[in-house]
Amino acid sequence: MANNKEAYILLTMYQNMYKEKYGKLPSLNKYREKWAMQDVVDSIGYERAKELLQYYFTTGKHGHPLQFFFFNFDKIDIMQKEIEKDKRNRKILQEATKKLVEGEE
Repeated sequence: MANNKEAYILLTMYQNMYKEKYGKLPSLNKYREKWAMQDVVDSIGYERAKELLQYYFTTGKHGHPLQFFFFNFDKIDIMQKEIEKDKRNRKILQEATKKLVEGEE
């Protein structure tokens, strides 16, 4: 089990990103929410949880509720990985097309 500080750090990070996006602090009970955030950390690790939390705020989810993140972090993880994979594939295709076009000239 990861150290408890990590869950609190992620909750503070959530609050800061929320405040930056919406101009106010979200109301949350850090002690209660710590347990759910700890489950996220235990499932995917602290660094990945941090990345997903940051990614979550780039999505179009209205209000970015913390509970939605807790219940869907696994789906968000898969979606983010698929988007990154798609970006890499597009870049490879783009470079291959560029080489093909340059070779014809």
